Amino acid sequence: MIWNGIAFSSTFLVMAIASPIWGKIADRKGRKLMLIRAALGMSIVIYLQATVTAPWQLVALRLLQGVFSGFVSNSNTLIASTAPRSESGKALGTLNTGVISGTLLGPLIGGVIAQYFGFRVPFMVTGSLLFTAFILVVIFIKEDFKPITKDEEASTSEIFHKLKNPNLILAMFVTTMIIQTSNNSINPIISLYVKQLMNGSDKVTLISGVIAAMPGIANVIAAPRFGALGDKIGTGKILIGGLIFAVIVYIPQAFVTNVWQLGILRFLVGVSDACLFPQVQTILAKNADAKYTGRVFGYNQSFQSVGNVCGPLLGSYISSILSYSAVFISTSILASINFFWVFSHMKSKKAKK
Repeated sequence: MIWNGIAFSSTFLVMAIASPIWGKIADRKGRKLMLIRAALGMSIVIYLQATVTAPWQLVALRLLQGVFSGFVSNSNTLIASTAPRSESGKALGTLNTGVISGTLLGPLIGGVIAQYFGFRVPFMVTGSLLFTAFILVVIFIKEDFKPITKDEEASTSEIFHKLKNPNLILAMFVTTMIIQTSNNSINPIISLYVKQLMNGSDKVTLISGVIAAMPGIANVIAAPRFGALGDKIGTGKILIGGLIFAVIVYIPQAFVTNVWQLGILRFLVGVSDACLFPQVQTILAKNADAKYTGRVFGYNQSFQSVGNVCGPLLGSYISSILSYSAVFISTSILASINFFWVFSHMKSKKAKK
């Protein structure tokens, strides 16, 4: 179990450090180059994970995977820097649909392959798919990139001084971390919670998988629609509404008496998620200087990676000292804190206007 935890978290820890560096290079050399770097690098590293013979080798490759990661964040950067600002919400929402679809299909396909062909084969398949993505990027992605000059290069502090709303950007970074922490705090206990609700039924694994997929299914359906709606009525309104809804839907999950109630509420969590990440990314895109979009999205990826590590730790700790139900209550409290944090910064932005 210790090696599992180290192997899982090591990628995100390295990603948190590496993302701003790659973001800076993306602003200098282009976003397409970073997509090529991420796809090719991860395809090789993940394929090599199929060949390991000791836990430390897997951890070393997972660390290296964190170095080469960033395909999704650079995709966000590319879309944010090329899509019209008036339609960036819809564009980023559509991209989020693809990301969530992959998140849903990945464990399902990987599980089936591992069941019939062994645990090493999924790494080979994933590496091959990423190599396919590398080829697709090389052939089909076109970028009219204008590199920044040496005079335009800036340090992190200088970039924040040049931003229109630096406090709002920082608020979105923290919001990303809290959202990711909240979502991932549920992951370690969801199957155990389902088992408790089903009183040891032999269908726990199947039902747990279905319930775990509910937020993703809802997100795929709702994200593009909320993105387009945000372009019309205001991205901030969608984000605040999503946070309020998250506070509401997490609380009753602590008091459900059967898996069907939990499944419906987890689906509604996906609806709230569709109002969160895509809207945060849209706000970043609309408020970041185009010259520094890569750096801004790189920092956001770092905060997301921190949430990926903190979430499971928080959920596991709370469930061990209190109960599974307490995890949902604590997540609702986190969402409440996030709401007041975002609302105060949105309000201060309006006051400045």
